[in-house]
Amino acid sequence: MDFIKQFLTESTQIINQLDQRQIEQTVNLLSQTRANEGRLFILGVGGSAANASHAVNDFRKIVGIESYSPTDNVSELTARTNDEGWSTIFAKWLEVSKLKAKDMLMILSVGGGNLEKNVSPNLVAALQYAKKIGSKIMGIVGRDGGYTATVADACVLIPTVNTENTTPHAEAFQAVIWHLLVSHPKLKVAQTKWESVK
Repeated sequence: MDFIKQFLTESTQIINQLDQRQIEQTVNLLSQTRANEGRLFILGVGGSAANASHAVNDFRKIVGIESYSPTDNVSELTARTNDEGWSTIFAKWLEVSKLKAKDMLMILSVGGGNLEKNVSPNLVAALQYAKKIGSKIMGIVGRDGGYTATVADACVLIPTVNTENTTPHAEAFQAVIWHLLVSHPKLKVAQTKWESVK
């Protein structure tokens, strides 16, 4: 019971420390992207890749933004990893997708990418490519935000309240934040099923 209480207490602490201004900035960027008929590309690895896939569904279905995640195409992902290497898979995918300045990149990551530590170099390469194109960038990231936090137009940092639980909290709160975004009245255009069933 002690661990359960601690974990839930930490979750409450995280909620209380979230930067609501960064969340609001993200809402505004997403609204502008949709108004400009831009696309949303959501990138993540590991558990964040699974979150990216779920988030793509929500942004397409609930918000009406054309959205994609490269990790949904396992064949291309593994072919590029095998033939070209892990670090360029996302940047090359964005290049073939003809990323434009009116498009937006959303990074879901525990650390946000760090070349010096060789952690998620594929996210860093994708961010560098997006900056070159002029696309908007937002992140939902943990730890210090890594490279994502240094280049993002909006970055929701999941506070580290216990270093032993950095990853589970970061990945769990990715879901909390993107569900907040798709539920926001400035973005939500389609009713979700259970809210419409009386």
